Amino acid sequence: MEELARRAGITVRTLRFYRERKLIPPPRREGRIAWYDDRHLARLRTITALLERGHTLNGIAELAEAFDHGRDVGELLGVDTPTEETPVRLTPEELADHFTGEVTPENLAAAMDLGYLGTDGEEIVHISRRLLDVSAALVREGVPLAEVLRAGREVRAHAEAMADLFAELILRHAPEDAVHRLRPLARSVVDAELSLAMDRRLHRRD
Repeated sequence: MEELARRAGITVRTLRFYRERKLIPPPRREGRIAWYDDRHLARLRTITALLERGHTLNGIAELAEAFDHGRDVGELLGVDTPTEETPVRLTPEELADHFTGEVTPENLAAAMDLGYLGTDGEEIVHISRRLLDVSAALVREGVPLAEVLRAGREVRAHAEAMADLFAELILRHAPEDAVHRLRPLARSVVDAELSLAMDRRLHRRD
């Protein structure tokens, strides 16, 4: 414990306090010996960084619980799942910097439930660089993250329906491997239709 506290730059008393508050996972025990590892050190450094960014201990405790009980990266990405999206690995501090003041336990839980976020040890994995960048841009423009996530859930439902439509269309007229080959065409149709729909929506507003 003394070595861990020294490497984390905190006192043993502070470390004991964090452990009592369950801000760090319990050590591995061998008899009367408690073993701490790099996972504990990373968590302590995360706590320090979040405190420096103005987060409270209560808030950090709720975030830690959400991380510890969130979906892991294997569950998030699936096994051998083909994808055109690039996952992004983030520390909790980097996630907080993307969405300043918006990384609440409620938003974190919603993002994990939606499948945007998973965990891999002390790291967070966002399923898509594009979705991360767009979400952060919307929040910077003043849209609350909770609203972005709510919209994402609705878009997910429509996207699933469109994916089913195109997959069934292609499979009726082409071999199964054509679905992967022709998916850029489906994406182009959706992008063009969304662009036209936005034009119509803005024209009605004018």
